[in-house]
Amino acid sequence: MTLTSLRHRGPLTATSLATTLAVLTGALFAASLFALAVGSVSVPLSHVIAAFTGIGNVTDPERMIVLVIRLPRVLLAIIVGAGLSVAGAMLQAMLRNPLAEPYILGISSGGTMGTILVAAIAGSAGALFGPAASFAGSGVVMLLVYMLAHRRGRLDPYTLLLAGIMVGAFFNAAVLLTFALFNQELRNAFLWLMGNLSSAQMDSLLIAAPMTLLGVALGGFDARRFNLIATGEETAAQLGVNVRALRKRTYILASLITGAVVSVSGVIGFVGLIIPHVCRMVFGPDHRMLLPSSFLLGGAFLVLADTLARTVIAPAEIPVGAVTAALGAPVFVYLLRRG
Repeated sequence: MTLTSLRHRGPLTATSLATTLAVLTGALFAASLFALAVGSVSVPLSHVIAAFTGIGNVTDPERMIVLVIRLPRVLLAIIVGAGLSVAGAMLQAMLRNPLAEPYILGISSGGTMGTILVAAIAGSAGALFGPAASFAGSGVVMLLVYMLAHRRGRLDPYTLLLAGIMVGAFFNAAVLLTFALFNQELRNAFLWLMGNLSSAQMDSLLIAAPMTLLGVALGGFDARRFNLIATGEETAAQLGVNVRALRKRTYILASLITGAVVSVSGVIGFVGLIIPHVCRMVFGPDHRMLLPSSFLLGGAFLVLADTLARTVIAPAEIPVGAVTAALGAPVFVYLLRRG
């Protein structure tokens, strides 16, 4: 069964939704098993399974590699990829623009600035306040972009996109300036700035997973409203959608999700652009399908991207943000040329 064959035609049914999500869940599970087995030290798939079940042959070093080193990283990649993908899908729905996503709108840069600033001021104690600072930074950027995009009392989606790029560039420059001023304290954070999951631990999951899953779940309740927004804000308002409240709620949830994942992964761009667009092409525009499929496919995508990042020049590794940027930039250009 191919992904294209899963695209539903006509009204979305519970059967088509369940079938698609079951296939995507299987794909995510397969990608996770592959990531657990592949690395600078390869572990046979049967040994990976034995590490979890306790049935079969697996050595103690292999068990440690799978359960202690790779499992937290795979789980964090799932949370980060899923969160960024859903945040991108929500922003694209609200702005009716396929180019919108947390990285391009500057939300990721704001979250990074918040985390870096707290680390520079508070040192190691700043880790306790990192997620809150990241969420605050993401929220500040979203508020700035929102204010700049208002023209004659109305929100212009294209002006908002350009404002996001401008504000994001400003905060990226501010991050680099902070590095220059606090060079000794922040030297080890450089790879994190480029998007990196190498420091993944269960503590990172405890920080990112609850906030991300909460934001994703709350966003899922608005799936039908996002479908109505696609027909136009005036039409949606006539059909009972409180557009102003939905817009504010979407921006807050997108900032919450982005802030949560940026605080533990750094800036990983273009995931929120690639995955919703692929899901929209394959499964259709219905957000009741688009949001959960973006969640699952986004998690699988970042697991595979991170596996590539840590194996292509093993035993060294490249930042996963570089991999997603290399894949996402052509997609951005393609969508831009399509208008």
